[in-house]
Amino acid sequence: MKIAVITDAHGNLPALQAALEAINAEGVDAIYHTGDAIGIGPFPAETLDLLLNTPKMHLLMGDYEAAFVNGLSDSLPDGMSEEEFEHQRWTIEALDAALRDTVAGWPYLVEIEIEDVPIAFVHYALGESGRDFLPAQPDATADDLDKLFERVQAQLIFYGHVPSKSSVQGRAMYINPGSLGCQTGASANYCIIDLRRGNIVIDHHEVMYDDAPLAEAFEKRAVPGRVPFYQAFFGGRFGLK
Repeated sequence: MKIAVITDAHGNLPALQAALEAINAEGVDAIYHTGDAIGIGPFPAETLDLLLNTPKMHLLMGDYEAAFVNGLSDSLPDGMSEEEFEHQRWTIEALDAALRDTVAGWPYLVEIEIEDVPIAFVHYALGESGRDFLPAQPDATADDLDKLFERVQAQLIFYGHVPSKSSVQGRAMYINPGSLGCQTGASANYCIIDLRRGNIVIDHHEVMYDDAPLAEAFEKRAVPGRVPFYQAFFGGRFGLK
């Protein structure tokens, strides 16, 4: 069985289109997106629509989807900047409210077994409720990941939330394909798992895409928070030089 794993499309439609084209050429049996399809990028509705209408796609809850499902409070939440609050409001308003029930059904954790190999997919480490995400640790060691994911019993654990791709062996093998939508260059990350006759091969891939439509949409749609996003998530390659 061959599985593709993507994560954190973050409203970057051109990157998602490029990754799915490459994945389809691989000929996979299933695709898993481990959360944060929306947020940050200028194409939340289009990205969500493409994911929902892609065959063999399995979608998991991320923190941005949880905000869409649960809604935002009228007052600024603790620890959230005004700019981030406005961006989340803009993202939610860009989506069809009728999709809220659909997204609410996305799981926070998926556990499967293929050829006796237990595999888990999750956006990031979950708290005790199983419906809240623990604080991100960008440079987590094997010991850190063992503690973060101690509630998940699997041999392979695929997650996202942290932009950088990684593979770390601890109690389990922890694999982050890397953010598909937010990278310093115009490349989209994905991961392929190939399981056959007891052998496991995990390959990280990246595919280049044209980011001109992305930059144009950020400005044309006046996405709140776009100026700090350019530096924080896109290597400063958009906006004024």
